[in-house]
Formats: sequence, structure tokens, C-alpha cells
Amino acid sequence: MTDAGTPRGVWCAALTPLSPGGGIDTPRLAAHVKRLFAAGVDGIALFGTTGEGQSFALRERRAALDALLAAGIEPRRVLVGTGCAALPETIELTGHAVGCGCAGALVLPPFFFKEVSDDGVFASYARVVDGVGDDSLRVYLYHIPQVTGVPLSADVVARLAAAYPRVIAGIKDSSCDLGHEQAFLRRFPNLDIFVGFELHLPAAIAAGGVGTICGIANLYPRTLRRLFDARDDAARQGELARIGRLVALLDRHSLMPAFKAIQAALTADEGWLAVREPLVALDAAGRRALLDGLAATGLDAARDAAGPY
Repeated sequence: MTDAGTPRGVWCAALTPLSPGGGIDTPRLAAHVKRLFAAGVDGIALFGTTGEGQSFALRERRAALDALLAAGIEPRRVLVGTGCAALPETIELTGHAVGCGCAGALVLPPFFFKEVSDDGVFASYARVVDGVGDDSLRVYLYHIPQVTGVPLSADVVARLAAAYPRVIAGIKDSSCDLGHEQAFLRRFPNLDIFVGFELHLPAAIAAGGVGTICGIANLYPRTLRRLFDARDDAARQGELARIGRLVALLDRHSLMPAFKAIQAALTADEGWLAVREPLVALDAAGRRALLDGLAATGLDAARDAAGPY
């Protein structure tokens, strides 16, 4: 992060641990975030896609943020995923994040109805910004069309940035499409643009991007830190090769259950295996296959992961 606290660098799309009863395990979450920070992560995005955000109720998301801040996590190091299918809930969660002093809100476009027009996407974001009605609000537009089915066009981003120049702070582009990411970077040099796909981080930085908000940082934050900081191409290529092998391995499994299975193995804590329905944890055979494949990536727990609790 900059001295002024502007989000940039390596931000982790934080996993959400569950308690035996199925609720959010906030002590484990706080411990996880502190380990990430100690390993070089600049900040976290709470309740994004990797964090299963849409599987949790509004009250759960509010209470978890409150508990995290009460545990000593600095709000300036937290972006909050606040998007919901119902705009009044998005407004409530976004206002709560602002009231807590968080770095910003990561806001999805309307995602239930498909083929939404640019006018509809603009109107949805405008209603959120106007509904919160706070000059300190900073919105990061969340482009992940393979999940939402509703892309953020460059034209609607331009309209929003023009209408709310102090509020629209940046974009998280999780399209995994380098050409799309680079087009956003060219057109919006005044917006802070993060990429979600770890393998695109060096190219995005070279084109003016400010960093990554990504899931692999949960598991191997030191690797992402080195990749972001690397100024030597040979060093970058070594980190990218290891990350690439991990991405290929993860692609053979359901992503969030796989993330949690690796997290459970790295921390020797099987509590991390639990996911919220409709996701299903990997079975024993799936975990064996995943962990056997992990050994071939070249990633090392002592060198690359966050370390012990």
C-alpha cells in the first residue's frame, strides 16, 4: 500500500473458514489474515468469489467484518465484497464498509438477470453510490463475467467514472483475458486496476496496473509477493512457472473446495475443508489427487506459504 493507504500491490481474495456448526469462524479468519499480512500481503478482499461471498447472509457478512476489525485488522487493509442480488442489501453492506473505515467496496454488477443493458448496469451502480451517499466511499468495479454473466463494458465504466469521479476508484478485472485487461488499462489510466488472474500480474503491472486481488495468495502469499516485487525477468519466470503449474492443477478440481483442501494441508487444520452449500468439499480421493499433484508444482510450504499459526 502507499503511504496514503491507497490499495495496491498484493491483495488476497480471502477464503472464509467455517465453524463446525456451519457459521463463519471469525477467530480462524482473523488468524488467517494476520498470517497473510506477516507473509507480505498488503490487504485482503473479504467476501469475494474465493470467499464464497454470495453464500452468506447480510448479517453474517456484517458480523464477520466487525469481528475482524475488533481482532485488530486495520480497516484500511480491507476491501469488502458488497454485491448482492438485491440492491438495498448491496447499499447496506457498502454503507457498513464505509462506516467501518474500510479501503473500499468491491461491487459486482447486477448478476441474476442476464443480457442486462449498459443502462441497467449504470443505473444499478448509480443507485448504490447515491444510496450510500458518502463522499468517502470508494468503489472498485468487479468484472468477472464468467461468473456473473454480466460483463462491465468499457462504455459503462467510462460513464460511471465521469458521473462519480471521486467514488469510482478502480476495477478488479477477473476475466482471465489479458487482452481485455490491457484494454481497460489503456482506456482508464486514472483508475486503479487489479487483475484477478495471477499469471497476468507482470504484464498488468507493465501496462500500468496496480496489483492483484487473487485467491492463490491465501496459499502461497510469499510467491505472489516475490512475483509483484521482481524486477529481474528470470526471477519472474521462475515464479510464473510454479504458479502456472498450480493453476493447471486447480483447473482439474472445483476451485474453492480445492483452495480449502490445500489450505487444510498447509495448516494441518482440517477445519478449513468445510465449504458452504451449494459447494461440496473434495472427497478423500479428490484430496489425495490434488495433494499428489501439488508436490509436482515446485511450490514449497516453508518458502512460499504463510507459515504456522
